Amino acid sequence: MSRLILTAIFTSVFHVTVASELAAELVTVQMQTSAGNITLELYPDAAPLTVANFLNYVDRHFYDQGSFYRVVRMDNQTQNTIKIEVIQGGLNLEPENLPFAPIAHETTADTGIRHTDGVISMARLEPGTASSEFFICINDQPELDYGGMRNPDGQGFAAFGRVVSGMNVVRAIQQMKTDTPPTDSLEYTSGQILLEPVQIELVTRLD
Repeated sequence: MSRLILTAIFTSVFHVTVASELAAELVTVQMQTSAGNITLELYPDAAPLTVANFLNYVDRHFYDQGSFYRVVRMDNQTQNTIKIEVIQGGLNLEPENLPFAPIAHETTADTGIRHTDGVISMARLEPGTASSEFFICINDQPELDYGGMRNPDGQGFAAFGRVVSGMNVVRAIQQMKTDTPPTDSLEYTSGQILLEPVQIELVTRLD
């Protein structure tokens, strides 16, 4: 066999191998909601714990019982000095009712995934309390990164993927009608809960 043919075979195998390795680093998930479809690209190579947790809920169809129920806009967070724009979804259950234990916190300093427009990330209280709840960023949100001060502990939130199709659906959800809070309310979610939550109907892997 000539050197030219051997080189061509080697080059072809090399490119197929590299393409397979790159594909293995990504997981594509489609989220069918009552407002339309959202397609996500997840990064297990960068955020292995967070992606594995999210896929536990996906593969066992727990998210099929969930919803987007909270939206944060510039006009409904007067109680916050540092403002963000996101939509939040998940199972909205008390911790003792969740199917899986909370996961360790993977910061943006660890993963390199910043909270830019369309990025999906885990909601939490203290570091290490993230479970089923997630949010999607509308516009860039650097105050959600490690060192940002939306959460006073400065640890930021655990980003693990991004929307690759359906940001029009995300933006439409953000603009839906929310509750009207009492004028003296100090609750951090006051005015941010959707009057009609958007149902998550089916979440499946596409690869």
